[in-house]
Amino acid sequence: MPKRMKTKYPGVFFREADRIGGNGIEKVYYIVFKKDGKVIEEKVGRQFADDMTPARAAGIRADRIEGKRESRKEIREQEAERKLAEAGKWTVARLWDKYCETFPANKILKYEKRKFDVHLRESIGGKEPHELLPLDVDRIRLGLEKRGKRTTAARILELLRRTINFGTKKGLIAPIDFKIEIPRLNNQTTEDLTADQLNRLLGAMNADKDQTAANVMRIALYSGMRRSEILKLQWADIDFQRGFITIRNPKGGRDQSIPMNDAVRSVFENIQQRDGQYVFPGKKPREPLTDCRKSLIRIKKAAGLPEHFRPVHGLRHVYASMLASSGQVDMYTLQRLLTHKSPLMTQRYAHLRDESLKKASNLVGDIIGGIEQKKGEVEPVAKKA
Repeated sequence: MPKRMKTKYPGVFFREADRIGGNGIEKVYYIVFKKDGKVIEEKVGRQFADDMTPARAAGIRADRIEGKRESRKEIREQEAERKLAEAGKWTVARLWDKYCETFPANKILKYEKRKFDVHLRESIGGKEPHELLPLDVDRIRLGLEKRGKRTTAARILELLRRTINFGTKKGLIAPIDFKIEIPRLNNQTTEDLTADQLNRLLGAMNADKDQTAANVMRIALYSGMRRSEILKLQWADIDFQRGFITIRNPKGGRDQSIPMNDAVRSVFENIQQRDGQYVFPGKKPREPLTDCRKSLIRIKKAAGLPEHFRPVHGLRHVYASMLASSGQVDMYTLQRLLTHKSPLMTQRYAHLRDESLKKASNLVGDIIGGIEQKKGEVEPVAKKA
């Protein structure tokens, strides 16, 4: 044990020790005092590491004697208790982290984690849901809307609502006493292509070097399937004999089957089946393809399509628009083909079907007009003399 060295301050001494974070020696200060008849000796800090001086040590000693300050040990114990208590709290951030752990296969979480960290973790992540006020939520919404990010505000608040609902359903927290209002968006974009654009796209798909990406686009166009559903397709999901495709874990919920038309069948039949189970395998045969974005964008540009057109999901809209505008497909059938969970999602195409029905209805006038025209052209029968 190093020798005790006195200072000019009563009850304050130091010992010399190796300097932390540097070469040489530094002083380690201690205080001695009586409390409840018991002599207490405490370390109060190091010369360089804690910027401790004899005068500061004497001030700490006075505060300890008067009960104005806890010891370093007591402070460490209180901090440990605080951390233990924090660990037992289901804060917004902790609930979100638990949500992400529960659904590791959800690819979208990669992007949503970034949104959560930027917009929620620092602002309200440390609060428990019951501590939230409507004002906290309004601040987030208004802050984004003032910057012209109404869509982002809707996405972030939906993320918060989903996180709290998850905690409630799992029994981790009690429901909050107010409703998180999501800004309403008018973003039901229905993408479509003209006959000329579609013809150019088909040509660009045929000419591109990446026929895997081209086939993904063809299936989207001919079947209306979502990108994620196409990439997850397994050969076992395709029933060539019955002519049906099974969609596993669709966005709408339960597994569903859709009919396989001749165009889609032709695409599948022209794909070389490999040893793997996936129709579109990734780098490893036992894993699905996860991304072919560069090729999709290249094909879109080669076809001269609008910048905003989404090369896979946009073709799902084209598929739905073609069926709706044909006038031969009712909205319920279209809903089933698109595997929409709610008919409200399918209603965005209703106006196309209505226009087709109007055109069909107008045919009656054309037909009658034609009959009247022919009637006027018939020569009257001559009377017998």
